[in-house]
Amino acid sequence: MIQKTRCIPDGKKELKKLPIDHHTEADYLYYPVTSARCPEGETCVRGGQFVKIGEVIGTRKGAFFEQPMHATVSGEVVGNEKHVDQSGKIVDCLIVKNDFKYELHETIKDRTNEEIDALTKEEFVEIVKEAGLVGLGGSAFPTYIKLNTDDKIDVVLANGVECEPNLISDYGLMMTNPRAVVEGLIFAMKASGAKKGVIAIKKKYKEIAERLEFCIHEFSQYDISIAKVGNFYPQGWEIMTIKNALGIKIPQGVLLSKYGVLNFNVSTLASIFAAVRHRLPVLERYISLSGNGIHNKNFRARIGTLMTELIESAGGYKDIEIPKVLILGGPMMGTNVTQDDIVMTHTTTSLIVQNEEQLHEEPCIHCASCVYSCPVEIQPVQIMNAYKVRNKDILKQLEVNKCIECGLCSFVCPSKIHLTEYMRKAKSFASK
Repeated sequence: MIQKTRCIPDGKKELKKLPIDHHTEADYLYYPVTSARCPEGETCVRGGQFVKIGEVIGTRKGAFFEQPMHATVSGEVVGNEKHVDQSGKIVDCLIVKNDFKYELHETIKDRTNEEIDALTKEEFVEIVKEAGLVGLGGSAFPTYIKLNTDDKIDVVLANGVECEPNLISDYGLMMTNPRAVVEGLIFAMKASGAKKGVIAIKKKYKEIAERLEFCIHEFSQYDISIAKVGNFYPQGWEIMTIKNALGIKIPQGVLLSKYGVLNFNVSTLASIFAAVRHRLPVLERYISLSGNGIHNKNFRARIGTLMTELIESAGGYKDIEIPKVLILGGPMMGTNVTQDDIVMTHTTTSLIVQNEEQLHEEPCIHCASCVYSCPVEIQPVQIMNAYKVRNKDILKQLEVNKCIECGLCSFVCPSKIHLTEYMRKAKSFASK
């Protein structure tokens, strides 16, 4: 009997055993002038100019917001080059030559507890906006817009589930700096007026729970608790995390704030802590190199580091005579790229390198595995067929836009049909 697929190999066990190398050897840092959410951008520095950590070096421009770009090292602006960003596109990048002095800009100085306690909601929002903070779970949605809601917020949820296979960036953060997550959660509660905070983690992560509970005990004046949720995929999807951690059912397409909830990835909360306490933008991220085509290694590296440097530092590729498949992000929802000159951005947490295997797509055998396993209860094969004949009306009837691109339909398909890719194309086609 065909059953719903919930448990998939997570590829994390060996990665979690590896040490985290603090990579500070990058000679040059590269800053994309545009991003997937910001198709336009401009720099405000010129060649020969010296910049310091935290200094604004440009602005990315989206449809309804702007996002400042910050230097993550001190050094000299030396020009522009094109490289691959997190979306897999080749974009123009500003280059800063690292002087290895790591000097902070004059505006970077800590706030006292008294200063933080006196901050208003508007000031919290402005701090987050000026730091250019975005959703670090992968959405890259501007954090200040979430915080700036007029809805009454009852609870802030810190999402530390990280259910995508091969990803341990949030795990590494919670293991090494749980206090930043807890304090960031407190700041988000203060900014939103929420009286309660909940940190959602997987049940099996007992070591994470111990570290978080130790930190929470220090801030006993706040109502903060840990919710231990299931180990299945896609438990990290915010709708499912909220349901299982808070007991609140929120329909797709409805703003979480309408139900009194704000959801932030734990790394996003740590970035809020850094912005409020230290006046810092996001400077570094945890990132893993994994897969059978590369020497596996974990890093903590500066935003703007080229992936080729990390690959070389890890020991390079294995089996160089075999063609490679490169995936930015996780194997279920990541982006395939064809070259490795990738710039590490705010949302870069993983590069998977697999030795290429020839998989042949077979005709659908109508087993319904994709339907049983779909967390949003749509019909992937029917959507694929409607897309192939370019029938927009049928695609809308089949509710293609409910798809969260989790990748389960492709994972369970015995015919090896790339259903998730068809879902992406169908969503794009239906929205035109």
